[in-house]
Amino acid sequence: MIKPYALAAAAAAILALPAVASAQEVFGGVYAHAVDTPFTLETTEGGVDVAAGVRFGGIEALSFLGKPEPYVVGNLNTRGDTSFAGVGVAWTIGKGPVYLRPGIGLVVHDGPEFRVNPATGFRTDLGSRVLFEPEIGLGYRVSDRASVEAHWMHISQGQIFDGDQNPGIDMIGARINYRL
Repeated sequence: MIKPYALAAAAAAILALPAVASAQEVFGGVYAHAVDTPFTLETTEGGVDVAAGVRFGGIEALSFLGKPEPYVVGNLNTRGDTSFAGVGVAWTIGKGPVYLRPGIGLVVHDGPEFRVNPATGFRTDLGSRVLFEPEIGLGYRVSDRASVEAHWMHISQGQIFDGDQNPGIDMIGARINYRL
């Protein structure tokens, strides 16, 4: 079943298509959803995520911060668990074939507002509809236009919006980038 937030995210992505004309890069990837890491707790979620987005040129006015590149991203969980859409900024560090791309964003998700893990009795909802989305990719430039990345994304609210609740969700996978 498609959730209302997923439909809203898809509609927003379609409305943003004119912005793609000024995009510098498009990207897409496949991720394992709700990977167990030290940054998360068990949420009872799983499955595979498909992500896509666009990245824009570096912001000249923020050159003192390394000219971060804004991005728009959408992430759809194929099992019907938490999907999300959002915006952020990323930095590409490294001019050679190997580079590092850290980023930080804000996303809106369609996960449940309240959920309890029946096995543990702990709440596993994410505590807020708006979440932070730190990410990092280790990439390799295949050509002048194409690159591949091993990529990690994390979504959580860092106990800022709900001091008692913050299980977070990690996604780990691979991403392909294509410079326009």
